[in-house]
Amino acid sequence: MHFSVSFIKWLNNKILKVAETDLQKIKQEVKEVIIKTLNIKKLEPEEINDSAPLFAPGNAFGLDSVDAIDIIMRIQSHFDVRIGDQNLARDVLESIDTVAEFIQKERNN
Repeated sequence: MHFSVSFIKWLNNKILKVAETDLQKIKQEVKEVIIKTLNIKKLEPEEINDSAPLFAPGNAFGLDSVDAIDIIMRIQSHFDVRIGDQNLARDVLESIDTVAEFIQKERNN
């Protein structure tokens, strides 16, 4: 079976758009899960910058290390993923972007 170059480019573009849409949905859901898990009343998901550090001073959530444990447990159960060790958790919980990318990668494996 032989496909034209234009068809392959079109198909790749469609796949990328679907993946990006899925990633955006995951990011939105991650924000909602964190807000609900930590019972944050004064913050809407749309107010959260996807690339902002989650645990830096002055972060949107006001997170600390105790919150990290709650978030990890909830993300694992909600998205049915496993964050195996502390170093991985630190990398995954860097930002909304990194959490969503991890979830998407785990779902695709």
